[in-house]
Parts: sequence; structure tokens; C-alpha cells
Amino acid sequence: MNGNSRRAWIATAGAAALATGLAAGGGPGGHHDDKGRGDPRAAKNVILVVGDGMSIAAREAIRLASVGKDGELAMDSLRYAGWTHTDSLDPDEAVTDSAAGATAFAAGVRTYNGAVSVDVNGKPVKTLLEHAKDLRKATGLVTTAQVTDATPAAFGSHVPGRADQSEIARQFIEETKPDVILGGGEDWWYPTGDPGAYTDDPTDPRPEVSRSEIGNLVDLAQDEGYDYVSTAAQLKATRSDQILGLFANEEMFEQAPEGQGDAYAPVVPLATMTAKALDVLSDHRRGFFLLVEEEGIDEMAHANNAGLMLKAGEALDDTVALITNFAKKHPGTLVVVVGDHETGGLAIENVATDDESGDPASTVPSVVQSTEDGPFDIAGSDLQFTIDWTTGAHTGGATPVT
Repeated sequence: MNGNSRRAWIATAGAAALATGLAAGGGPGGHHDDKGRGDPRAAKNVILVVGDGMSIAAREAIRLASVGKDGELAMDSLRYAGWTHTDSLDPDEAVTDSAAGATAFAAGVRTYNGAVSVDVNGKPVKTLLEHAKDLRKATGLVTTAQVTDATPAAFGSHVPGRADQSEIARQFIEETKPDVILGGGEDWWYPTGDPGAYTDDPTDPRPEVSRSEIGNLVDLAQDEGYDYVSTAAQLKATRSDQILGLFANEEMFEQAPEGQGDAYAPVVPLATMTAKALDVLSDHRRGFFLLVEEEGIDEMAHANNAGLMLKAGEALDDTVALITNFAKKHPGTLVVVVGDHETGGLAIENVATDDESGDPASTVPSVVQSTEDGPFDIAGSDLQFTIDWTTGAHTGGATPVT
């Protein structure tokens, strides 16, 4: 492991150290011992940002498309950089899924694919969000996926299988109680026959219909003190310190190959949801833990849709820019940005020409252009690149961490 990678592991361990390295009531530069001495190694606030499915290659493609060959993403501005291995302890599969990956981030425990913060024996394992609650810190979950999808679920619930999304919702409200929950997935909160704010669509290729089997969980949340919002205007207007916001039936975008119903246009952008969460959580004097996830990178890569994968990646980086600006104004804030696994086997390629060398007599074979996606402009230049895919599934490649 090289120096940068070693330091990246230290940075990731810093997020895990929320369980033991923070003290309730810590000052703006960290916590203080009982003699009033500050510990600069400890964070008051921790923001963990997950680009679901974001490989090293995907992050580079996002950089080329948005800021060019000489540019740096907001994600690149963080002090330490490295990579993480993504091996779960699944007995049957070599490559991790989001649930096992998120459980590793949330609890420091490797487990089987599909497990949501339970170990390989099905025993619940304590998460960063729960440690933060023990320290009387505020907590939040923000995602463009269903709020009960694998990544946010692993921070605020414990179930043997990730598909049990209504039970995950119930645990959020009755057990772990994050102060802010923002994203999609209202179908898992409303019982069959009650469409909620977003119309049921049984004709969708993946039917979008209300399906809670344990009652109306939005009503339950309101009974527990949450202000429920379902539009951008309502989110902006609420002054509550306990917010449940659901802005789509399922994910906050439409996953599909190009031209087949695909769309990335969240009703409330990830940066807007994150800004609201930071506004609410930063009022807590003991600090906070916040998870922010961009799901679109993963879902569009599953569909081999490079154009919208890049768009989701740019939305993630816009959000990271917002977060790093917040951190500059709030000393004692630790920001960790990571991918949980690689999706699609993405490769960045040159645009094919008849003769790559430019020499008519050359025997150098031309680069084979991707049959999948592109070309895409490299920002600030006349160059372009294409994106090739090897699969519509996850792969076992390492992911970047800063």
C-alpha cells in the first residue's frame, strides 16, 4: 500500500472512529477532554458521501467530461486519496453488492451480499448512525435512491435481506430515528391502494405501486414527529428539525438504456437535499453524522447508459463542492467520499480513427471504438472519448476514496 493509499485508509478509519473518537459536546475544532484540551484528530461532524457504483474509471470519466484533462473535481480537492478493496464475505458470489458494501462502511463488518447491517450469522451490528445517536448527535440520510435502499438502509436498520424495504422504513421511524431522511421510494411507505403523492404506475417495466405490508408508514412518521414533505417547495418551506421527504415512487430517476425511457432529473436535486440536511443538522451543537448517496451512477451503469451516468456523476461532484464549502466554514468536519463497488466494467477509450498514428503507411492498428457509448467531449478541449462496457452487473474492481 503506497503512502497516499495508507493515508486514505486512515481517512476512512476516521469516519469509523465516530464510534470512539468523538465526544458529545465537542467544540468547533473537535472534542475536548475534561481538562478542556482540544483533540484536533477528532471530528465534530462526519459526512460520508457514497457514489454508488463509482469506480476509479467512472470517476475519471466524470472528470474528463465535466472539467477536462487539466481539471480537478471537487472530490479531488480532499487532502488524501487512495482506493478500497470491495470484497464481501458472501459464500456464493465473488463480487460485492451495495448492501454488503454499505454494511462494511456503516459498521466495519464484512458480510454476505444482501445483508443490511447484520453479520454473516444474521446478528445485528452497530452502525455509525447508531453510534452518533448514542453521542446525542444529529443524524441524516440523503439519497437519490429509495431512502430504504441498501446504502442508506445499512446505516439506519438491520435486516437479513435488503428487499424488506418497508421493515427498513419502520425501523428508521421507530428505532434509529434519523433526524433527516430525504430521497425516493414512497411506494414502500404506503399500503396497497394508497398511491401517496406520486401516482402508482403498474405499467412501468418495474411496476411503481404502493406496497407496504405493515400499514401507512408516512402516517407513522408524522405521529412520531416528522414533518412529511413530497415537493421541492415543501422541503424549502419546512422549518422542522425532523423531516421525512419522499420525492419519487422508487428511485429519483428512470434507469434504462439510452432512448428507452431513461431520465436523470430528480424532483429535488441531490445538492438541494444535501443543503437542507446540512442546514437542519448543523443547528445541533453536538454535531452530526450525515450519509449522502448518489445512486444514479450505479443504476445508469447497470443500463450501460454512459451519458446519464456522467450526468449523475456531475450531480454528485456538485454536491461534494457544496459539502466541502460547508466544511471550510465549519471546522471539525470530516468529509469522506467513496465508491462502494464498480458497476459495468467501464473503460475510457479514444475515439476510433482509420489510422491512429496519422501516418498513411503506418501498420499500427487503430483503437477499436466502443459500440456502447459516445463520443463525449472532453471539457475545455477539442478532444473526445468513448466509454466501453464489459457487463451490466457489478465487477470486483477497487473503488476510489478521498
